[in-house]
Amino acid sequence: MAQTSSSERLRKGRTGFERGVEVLRAQLKTMPKLPGVYRMLAQDGAVLYVGKAKNLKNRVTSYTQRARLPTRLQRMVAQVRGMEIVVTGSETEALLLEANLIQRFMPPFNVLLRDDKSFPFILITQDHEFPQLMKHRGARGRKGHYFGPFASGGAVTETLTLLARGFQLRTCSDSVFAQRSRPCLQYHIKRCTAPCVGRVSCPAYAQQVEEAIAFLRGQSQALQARMAEDMQKASDALNFERAAVLRDRIRVLTSMQAHQDINLAGLGDADVIALHQEAGHTAVQVFFYRADRNYGSRVYFPSHDRQVESGEILEAFLSQFYMDKDPPPQILLSEKPEGLELLAEALSEKAGRKVHILIPQQDKKKRLVDQAQANAAAALGRKLAEGAEQKKHLARVAELFGLPKPPVRIEVYDNSHTSGTYAIGAMIAAGAEGFLKKTYRTFNIKTARGNDDFGMMQEVLSRRFKRLLSEDPARTSGLWPDLLLIDGGAGQVGKVRTALSDLGLLDVAVVGIAKGPDRNAGREHFFVEGREPFMLPPEDPALYYLQRLRDESHRFAIGTHRARRTKAISVSGLEDVPGIGAARKKALLRVFGSAKAVSGARAEDLARVEGISAALAKKIYDYFHEKE
Repeated sequence: MAQTSSSERLRKGRTGFERGVEVLRAQLKTMPKLPGVYRMLAQDGAVLYVGKAKNLKNRVTSYTQRARLPTRLQRMVAQVRGMEIVVTGSETEALLLEANLIQRFMPPFNVLLRDDKSFPFILITQDHEFPQLMKHRGARGRKGHYFGPFASGGAVTETLTLLARGFQLRTCSDSVFAQRSRPCLQYHIKRCTAPCVGRVSCPAYAQQVEEAIAFLRGQSQALQARMAEDMQKASDALNFERAAVLRDRIRVLTSMQAHQDINLAGLGDADVIALHQEAGHTAVQVFFYRADRNYGSRVYFPSHDRQVESGEILEAFLSQFYMDKDPPPQILLSEKPEGLELLAEALSEKAGRKVHILIPQQDKKKRLVDQAQANAAAALGRKLAEGAEQKKHLARVAELFGLPKPPVRIEVYDNSHTSGTYAIGAMIAAGAEGFLKKTYRTFNIKTARGNDDFGMMQEVLSRRFKRLLSEDPARTSGLWPDLLLIDGGAGQVGKVRTALSDLGLLDVAVVGIAKGPDRNAGREHFFVEGREPFMLPPEDPALYYLQRLRDESHRFAIGTHRARRTKAISVSGLEDVPGIGAARKKALLRVFGSAKAVSGARAEDLARVEGISAALAKKIYDYFHEKE
């Protein structure tokens, strides 16, 4: 018995790493020597790490050899209490599955690409006699020609504007197209040839579409040469109106090409990706080139341990970045990633064609990579500077409000409603990395009635912290705030304190921020329990920081409220508008066509409708535009 007890004591005294190794060795007894993906699991089942392997048994065995593991993987093994594997047909399949699982579980010991933004495309539809030119996001379910991706919606909008000038394709929806009886403004400013009312024949419009597609496919030089020839023919035939149209199109094409910073002839479709590291942080800059033209750029800041090498970061970035995107034929990199050949094979398999991954050493492609790397370095420098500034602000906030240490997480709460209707509560969060947008939350108000802002705030805080208590009572998730910033004065702070006290939470700091009597920014009063309300000097940087937090909560709350209200209006129409009966509703819909159009109309336009007085028009306008 004494020997057993001693053995048990030794067992209990094992290091965390040894306990993790024991779990892995138990799994290795039945581990196949096949390609696949493995997941390391913590005590509570959370995924710690996702990895791929050509030989699962050999790879997992390497985690039991402490001397060969970097510190971060030793820490990971120390937390392992379970494991799951998925066998795949090849290492290429394993790479693609690994990227998918990393994006799904966001394991803390992996390199993480935290990006949930989709890329916009330009779409020229093919399911209508007169194709539409439009911006598109999401799945490519509609039949048509897709061009992109573009780095931002702004880049698409700018290109669409130039295309409308150059090729005059319609941008209106099919429903609007079908209802037109006369040309719209786009026709009069020479942005559309008005196929909706027969101002252009079907063959002539089809030629406009073909020219636009040719331009977007990079055939601009041949297109311009053909246009110049047609312009000369039209001029010789004394058809000066046609010649002027062609002249204007040539000018637009020339101006679009002049936007490029560097001569990209012959590049075709390519992504240029450059990585820069500094102070344990990484920036990855991506430039999108399609048909020799720059479609914009986007910078990413992958999350990773400071010990991770740049080659491993780049491999993880590429596999995750192209998980839901079609890779172009060429990918130009600033350095060699780990598993270069495997990446190229996996991306080629995904695209259904050959994908070349290159690290250019000279000439034009090298200049593009150098340009991207310079942008990555500048972006990382700005981010590090912003992070240092954020830490200063947080330290100053702790000083102002008597907190024991700078807050790691600040939550800001606000309400928005229109005279008590469509009421929502909103929460934003901020920390050392700035706004934590993935953790923003909204709450549809369920119990508070009318204009009861105090009751709404109390309901929101009660629901928020009840859920936190049930899901994370040990406060290990990082979602517990160190400071609550409330839009309001002493009354709102009191309601929040009551809600927290009812849940037994007495250690969360609460501060109210309210504008002065004149509602001017810069005159805010701060309300802290046990102190008299106070103001900050207008030049205090902390005041500007706190205003930014408050304004972000306003923006998020009002935007969510408006979206809910607009959705409700589209469903219920005008039934909820005071003073609008059946006859007036019918008159408004006859003039404006829809409840949504009524909601966006000016008061003077509403007053022109039969049966709508100026006073009622003002009332309708205020209903839809009342400042939340």
